[in-house]
Amino acid sequence: MLLGAVPHGPTGLGTSGLRIPGARPSAAGADPARRDAPPSAPKLYCPEPVRDDPALGELVNERLVLWARQVGIYADRIEQVRSANFGRLVMLAHPDTEDADRLLATAKCALAEWATDDHYCDDESAGADSRLLGARLGVACSAIETAHLPLGYVLDGERAMGEDPVLVALRSAFDHLSRYAEPGQLARLRHELGVLFAGYGQEGSWRTSEHTPAVWEYLAHRQINSFLPCLALIDVTGAYQLPATEYSAPPVRRAVKLAALASTLVNDLYSMAKNSRGEGVDFSLPTVIAAEEHCGLAEATEKAVALHDELVHTYEAEAAVLSAVGSPQLRRFLAGVWAWLGGNHEWHRGSDRYV
Repeated sequence: MLLGAVPHGPTGLGTSGLRIPGARPSAAGADPARRDAPPSAPKLYCPEPVRDDPALGELVNERLVLWARQVGIYADRIEQVRSANFGRLVMLAHPDTEDADRLLATAKCALAEWATDDHYCDDESAGADSRLLGARLGVACSAIETAHLPLGYVLDGERAMGEDPVLVALRSAFDHLSRYAEPGQLARLRHELGVLFAGYGQEGSWRTSEHTPAVWEYLAHRQINSFLPCLALIDVTGAYQLPATEYSAPPVRRAVKLAALASTLVNDLYSMAKNSRGEGVDFSLPTVIAAEEHCGLAEATEKAVALHDELVHTYEAEAAVLSAVGSPQLRRFLAGVWAWLGGNHEWHRGSDRYV
């Protein structure tokens, strides 16, 4: 059953294009989601973006850059933040709202997560140190959910929180998001971030031990070290709430985690060229496939693309079934995930972060 066969779709501002699937050219008879790509980019099965509003993306991006300056993340590379154009990412990935401030709140969360990865995990020039990773991520958990300390230690904790730009960014992002998110939605995001931080720690242990994971292990890792926290904000950004019972239902959880993995493999495929120019250990699906199967990187990349496409097809089929029997909020959320996949792919195709 194709997603296009679902008889009901989301309603409300900006959702007319969100009826699953988001791939627009399907009526023309061509493969609806296999798109032309630049010569250096992989051709992936992925929906078209539902919306492309450059002015809205630019507005969000400029406000996001201003916020990054204020909290202190990427202090010596703020122009790289601007050119990466994370504002365009949230504009593309969340087409069911035109509210720039809601999009900004979501963008702050995404950029704070990226900053945690860059400053703590991946970029030694930005202060990353695998030996300190666990300790830093432990404190980061206190930035997304306040540590309630005995009175005599409150000032010490607050002072430490204010001295680290990553912690300031995480706190500030949650403060902004709380204007729009219900307590249950904030708790959901905290859970997804805690899992993400565990994934950061896992990768750090691979680096320090010089361990190359098996392909299955890497794929499991990329399901937790993924864009799942971004997907968790689809309903917050769209100004509705998916009930916790549906978000956590095993079939829904499976579908959303498959989509999160697929979207993160897009990141693997587009960041390969940039990572290959750096120093140190590079983990991506093609590199671990090449190591395990003793094949060249080009062949491993083809296999990674095939795995990505399998995941997207599986999400498409399973979300169709879930949409046919779920609540209106679930149908809208699953349509939002489909739209997120298309927006995420489109952003990776054009972001200077992957040049």
